[in-house]
Amino acid sequence: MRTLIVIPARYASTRFPGKPLARLDGRPIIEHVWERLWRMRGCDCMVATDDDRIADAVEAFEGHVMMTLATHRSGTDRCGEVLERMERAEREPYDVVVNVQGDEPFVEPDQVRTLLDCFEDPKVEIATLRTPIRTTEELLSPNNVKVVCDSRGRALYFSRQPLPYRRDVDPEQWIYGHTYYKHVGIYAFRAKTLRALCQLPEGDLERCERLEQLRWLEAGHPIAVRDTDHANIGIDTPDDLRRAEEYIKNNM
Repeated sequence: MRTLIVIPARYASTRFPGKPLARLDGRPIIEHVWERLWRMRGCDCMVATDDDRIADAVEAFEGHVMMTLATHRSGTDRCGEVLERMERAEREPYDVVVNVQGDEPFVEPDQVRTLLDCFEDPKVEIATLRTPIRTTEELLSPNNVKVVCDSRGRALYFSRQPLPYRRDVDPEQWIYGHTYYKHVGIYAFRAKTLRALCQLPEGDLERCERLEQLRWLEAGHPIAVRDTDHANIGIDTPDDLRRAEEYIKNNM
């Protein structure tokens, strides 16, 4: 299975401008992501950005980078451009594209392998990950996206609100007696599915929650969800960066 890993990296983040270049343990966040992925056997790896500063940083640590359009709505669209240009240059198609955002410095290669294993099933179009939520603070935070699945491990819905709602139970007690799941925002797509997703208009559910994956569900694309014990620390804010530094200090 020929696989392309794309690491979208955007400078103009509203909550944390320039975060792919923020220093974590003395190195840019984007370098941590690259180092965890580029050696994966059987996978090509490419950072995708529209910012010269990020491109220069990637080239400085000898990573592979592609300058992409500044008009993309999302990292998924950026992955679609990289897929198209890589296939045109190499004249050989990819089977699967993996999207790992440039603010995921603790991504594990095993997580990517878990996603790739999903495509042994020819019915799988999209795959992603979930991990159990351990605290009420995590559960109630809108920054943590929750996912609920059917009995076959396919996503029913993603939300910034806790799902399901536990009737007649105090929200502070919700986490006791039911396992809630946090969505880990790493995706893998069949190449043909990624091309189709890049053509979809914004959906009503997506507009409400500001979650791109709801566009795909609303359009009828099933999403396979698999478990991971590794709770990634994505860097969305300066506070997240401080937590990541603390994690490295205590665990690595």
